[in-house]
Amino acid sequence: MAGARILFVEDEPAIRESISGALAREGHRVHAVADGDGLEALVERFRPDLAILDVMLPGRDGFALAVQLRRLSDLPILFLTARDAPPARLRGFHVGGDDYVTKPVFLEELLARVRALLRRAGRLTSPVIEVADVLIDEDAALVTRAGEPVEVTATELRLLCYLARNRGRVLSKLQILTQVWGYEDYDPNLVEVNISALRRKLERGGERLIHTVRGQGYVLRRPASSPSESQPLAEAERAAR
Repeated sequence: MAGARILFVEDEPAIRESISGALAREGHRVHAVADGDGLEALVERFRPDLAILDVMLPGRDGFALAVQLRRLSDLPILFLTARDAPPARLRGFHVGGDDYVTKPVFLEELLARVRALLRRAGRLTSPVIEVADVLIDEDAALVTRAGEPVEVTATELRLLCYLARNRGRVLSKLQILTQVWGYEDYDPNLVEVNISALRRKLERGGERLIHTVRGQGYVLRRPASSPSESQPLAEAERAAR
């Protein structure tokens, strides 16, 4: 996917780091700041394709920053806030916002909204994710491996997209439950069943891409390039079954 330039204004360091990392893993360039000081110069220098603004900020709040941004650019604006009351939402749209995500943040929802806004504005050139010989077109709900279609359910597609965007990273069952289903405490068999189904479907067209890392979770990565690389992983998978 061709990434975009995203301006992110958030005063909470942990949230700023988490969301910035998720956006960067999607291929975006992220400029994250704690407040709106020097906003005009920053926009002139960075030329963002999209802005994510926390509403409750030190100094000028996100609504005030949106008003200033609207004078500088027609870029999409997404508000991020704990204030979910209808008047707050209406004010956000009134000052030029395009979308609204409430805290606590469900990362996959936020990323989906970012992609939708960028595509709508013509600032995202391709929604296709590529891992090895697998192509995933989330918008069209199409998955292919080595050019052959792979039939997946809507849930399996969300799971595969989450794994693919975090390819190379080991993801725990709790992380997957939280980001794909939105649950923080649920039967981990839900993850296992869907991982197994995805593996069966993907492995009909090639080597295993979704691996079990014993005691840690799952990781999607390219097939190992040599026996020495694949042997420890295969042993860990057998032990985890």
